[in-house]
Amino acid sequence: MKALKSSRLHIGIFGKTNVGKSSFLNSVAQQEVSIVSDTKGTTTDVVEKSMELFPIGPVTFLDTAGINDETSIANLRIEKTMKIIDRTDIALIICDYNGIDEYETDLIKKFNELEIPFAVIINKTDEGEITDADLDNIYTYCPNVLSVSAKNDKDVTDKIVNMMLNILPDEFINTPSILGDLVEDGDFIILVTPIDKEAPKGRLILPQVQTLRDILDNRCISVVTDVENLKNAIETLNKKPKLVVTDSQAFRQVSEIVPKEIPLTSFSILFARLKGNLATFVKNTKRINELKPEDKILILESCTHHQIEDDIARVKIPILLEKKLGFKPDIDFFTGHDFPDITPYKFIIHCGACMTNRREILSRIMKSEKLNIPISNYGIVISHCLGILDRAVEIFNINQK
Repeated sequence: MKALKSSRLHIGIFGKTNVGKSSFLNSVAQQEVSIVSDTKGTTTDVVEKSMELFPIGPVTFLDTAGINDETSIANLRIEKTMKIIDRTDIALIICDYNGIDEYETDLIKKFNELEIPFAVIINKTDEGEITDADLDNIYTYCPNVLSVSAKNDKDVTDKIVNMMLNILPDEFINTPSILGDLVEDGDFIILVTPIDKEAPKGRLILPQVQTLRDILDNRCISVVTDVENLKNAIETLNKKPKLVVTDSQAFRQVSEIVPKEIPLTSFSILFARLKGNLATFVKNTKRINELKPEDKILILESCTHHQIEDDIARVKIPILLEKKLGFKPDIDFFTGHDFPDITPYKFIIHCGACMTNRREILSRIMKSEKLNIPISNYGIVISHCLGILDRAVEIFNINQK
């Protein structure tokens, strides 16, 4: 089974037109991924290439259009390029023997602001040699510099891997577990997976599958059941389960069945911790009580999917919010990787982010916090509206102040 895009290291390739970004990607991938041409602006949309990069593991390269594009649709291309930054875990700035100028330094400022590790790759060393002055200028902005010829070097991949190992984020060196720090060998974990319209026929939804695999990786015992058989499952076990994890939509029913002494949480809350910042989400969620009828709420969905009649985002959460607030909230919906203008909103509710990488969620949290707009997550908002938030996050021992 291929690694999920959301769990891959996302490597953004940035730089001016015709510095060899696409040639560089083709050389690393050892195949023709991007079109290479002497014509400026050949790369239009972002080109994605997923591959295994030993010893790092599964990665996705994002080849972007030139930041100094001067074609008739330059603004659209550059806008797409800049949006890719929010999905980037590591950035590679490609330049040639002419060095860098304000285009690259503006990128570097952005990467520093968002705390994105980056390196500068001097390409086309077969065509010319960078001056000492230009090289010194690069080092004033970045200590991680590599010179290559994407055209002639046979070991570009090895060189770039060694470079990236120096700047890899900690979470990719020490891959976080979904619930490994909450359990011990041999613990029983009950997963409550309602079989309803949200679950594709014949399959479990992605967070459930990933959680199940994480349980196995941590040498625990998983019991999978629907809500109707949950009570029987608990009573049948020869010892108390260490944790019950439920789909958010069944939170109310499950909380009534599971004894208070057994920890309870949801798949969505586990992924809020894995992909985002759980303490921030929980703290922000309690500000729902401050919302007024004139305030606008934004619900963000990372991936597109067919809307069903009792969709969790567009039907169930609005109903729960209305009951909690005592009035019908004004809600807008947005789907996709692009981050919309959030200034009109007083509260943001994000999906579980199972199809999105952590960098993108952290970027969205940062942008929201800068504007003092509280942002939270489906499962946390649902448990708050049901009055069981404290119980749902108790096992994580987070500071909620």
